[in-house]
Amino acid sequence: MWFHPTGLKVYLSLGHTDMRKSIDGLSILVSNHLKEDPFSGHLYVFCNRKHTILKLLYWENNGFCLWHKRLEKHRFRWPVEPGDVKEISNRELDWLISGLNINQVDAHETLFYSSVY
Repeated sequence: MWFHPTGLKVYLSLGHTDMRKSIDGLSILVSNHLKEDPFSGHLYVFCNRKHTILKLLYWENNGFCLWHKRLEKHRFRWPVEPGDVKEISNRELDWLISGLNINQVDAHETLFYSSVY
């Protein structure tokens, strides 16, 4: 089970990451490679070469948290795109963790309104 508050930004580190890295190594990757602030409270998602392991790193109040999921069968549908980092929505993160492609063409688009009239 995965819980995440709404409004949280989620960043994928595209490509693959050495999963021997833990909190210190991943926070250095966030800072130096992704050019992001690891203390921002946002989620940073990493995947191994075989697409069987995900690690999520985030800062919460007074320390880092590291969430790790290893698939025993199947693979994550990790995006193959140019660049170092990709921002995705919480909804897309749920799809990724569930084994779905983050580019769900049949999904309803998110709507934003400023008035009910």
